[in-house]
Amino acid sequence: MVIYLVDGTYELFRAFHALPPLTSPDGKPAGAVLGLVQSLLLLLRESAVTHIGCAFDHTIESFRNDMFAGYKTGRDTPPDLLEQFELGERAVAALGITAWPMEEFEADDAIASAVAQLRGDPAVDRIVVCSPDKDLAQLVEGQRIVCLDRRRNQTFDEAGVVAKFGVLPASIPDLLALTGDAADGIPGLARWGAKSSAQVLARYSHIENIPADHKEWDVPVRGAAALSATLRQNAEEALFYRTLATLRADAPIAATADSLEWRGVIRDSYLPLCEELGFARLRDLPHRWAGEAG
Repeated sequence: MVIYLVDGTYELFRAFHALPPLTSPDGKPAGAVLGLVQSLLLLLRESAVTHIGCAFDHTIESFRNDMFAGYKTGRDTPPDLLEQFELGERAVAALGITAWPMEEFEADDAIASAVAQLRGDPAVDRIVVCSPDKDLAQLVEGQRIVCLDRRRNQTFDEAGVVAKFGVLPASIPDLLALTGDAADGIPGLARWGAKSSAQVLARYSHIENIPADHKEWDVPVRGAAALSATLRQNAEEALFYRTLATLRADAPIAATADSLEWRGVIRDSYLPLCEELGFARLRDLPHRWAGEAG
């Protein structure tokens, strides 16, 4: 059995920026939801997709905003996109897909929690996290838990994460702490670029394992003296940023293989939604309806 876990927020953002604006008959913005539904219907047509869940940021802010004033907010998110978040959740539920709308936590935390709950199930052969988000790369394990960039049709297992980022999945939060993550508002440390951070973490794995004196480093890094000085002066900040970048596995969701089994699109929810949003051309796209053979 393969479990697919979809980053619904990413799908909405991608569709919003890729498709022309569209409004429903009553004037609501609906283009991102249209793209989301089209994308998921395409995914559901793949024979391997039998179990699936989808996580959303019901609100952009989370507990991390209470921890750090500089963490990302919804201020830069277009209002026409924010207005579609709840519609997206409704659409996913109408597709018969388990939806996890997050408020105190983030969508990434919901996915991390689902991975934690499903990892020990011997019936689960593989977990596929459908997102190119580098934050989610920390969840990858060997070839059993992987990330899938559906747009580029690229799958990243553990070796793929190392090839792309230069570090093992477990070191991704450390990498984001040192280099920073503009998308999430994590500033990182001065001088610590992607290349130098990856070089050092490839050797020492975690921030606290990096020797304070650069003369003790047994990996050649350009500007090691300045890097080590910066880390010594900002060690507490670096560890705090890592905490921000580390996904939580205790989001309030329940993920089991049985609960994630896809049994078809829910006709009585999906067709009225298509009518409401003006998605006439999507009415007949589902290849399987819940409760019907086929």
